[in-house]
Amino acid sequence: MNDSRLRELEGARVLVTGGGGLVGSRIVALLNANGAHASVLDRFDAYPHSVRGLFDVDVNAARVVFGDVREAATVRSLVQRADYVIHAAAYADVAACTRQPEVAFAANLQGTQTVLEETLGSPVKRLVFVSSASVYGNGGGDGVQEFTESQPLVPISVYANTKLWGEHQVRLMLGGSQSQQYSVVRYFSVYGDPQVPKPGSHSWMVPWLSMAAQLGMPMRLNGGGRQVRDMVHVDDIARATVLALVADGASGQTINVGSGRATSVREIAEVICRHYPDVELVNAPLPEGDPLGGYADTRRSRELLGWKPTVTLEVGIDRYVQWLKSNPDVVPDWMVPAPAPTV
Repeated sequence: MNDSRLRELEGARVLVTGGGGLVGSRIVALLNANGAHASVLDRFDAYPHSVRGLFDVDVNAARVVFGDVREAATVRSLVQRADYVIHAAAYADVAACTRQPEVAFAANLQGTQTVLEETLGSPVKRLVFVSSASVYGNGGGDGVQEFTESQPLVPISVYANTKLWGEHQVRLMLGGSQSQQYSVVRYFSVYGDPQVPKPGSHSWMVPWLSMAAQLGMPMRLNGGGRQVRDMVHVDDIARATVLALVADGASGQTINVGSGRATSVREIAEVICRHYPDVELVNAPLPEGDPLGGYADTRRSRELLGWKPTVTLEVGIDRYVQWLKSNPDVVPDWMVPAPAPTV
């Protein structure tokens, strides 16, 4: 979808930390399509299954740097040549952050602090910090809830705690700057090809469920699939994030990036089942730190960004399943069940 406002970025230099991942690579592609020069800083280790070639980072980025956001000298050299920063780098797997909080703290706290320290006093005009709807936790109430940016935050996972700290730190360090602006975007549940699940994770239910069905395995519904998610296609997520760089009203604001629609995990599985009608649904326990969920209050994204999602869940899942059927080799080996022993 074309947006004339993004033409303001023509010729601009934009640093995208974490630009080698699913969302980051879509952001880089969108920047490139609008004439911006994107530099990527990434360790390229987020996926145990090699999908880098599917993200086209090397095609769309003006520069790709293999490095860590905790490396001050590397970050300094990049921000000194940037007009804007999108800080998307993070240890973003909820289950992995619970298992290895020290890794989450290093990447999400120390890394964010390094980016902020090096951004201060640089030529950067605005930094967009990528946060998460996980900061809402279960919202402190019962039932399906609408999450509003100004409500009290009650995170229930290590990952969510690190994102909330990042939000506070961005405000503390850039909120008083006369020359540099910031925006915080809270992503709800991102999905879309070429997303590939990670072992030991319970995030990213569209690829998890789709790949299980592709293999003829039962689709496992944690918590019986009663928890809800506000699903947003990665293409829409990327557009909202880039708009946060240029929208005047987004400066100094925290903005939900969601559809405003609550969909249960069971409903998501049922949409996938339309493509795999013979696959069984089975219930499983709810993992630790997995919120019951809610949906976004979208007033700020509409009013401040002039944004709303364009890809419906049904269309997005159809795209994902068609991509998966066309690329069966993307299913990680660890998901493939071992053959039964011969007698």
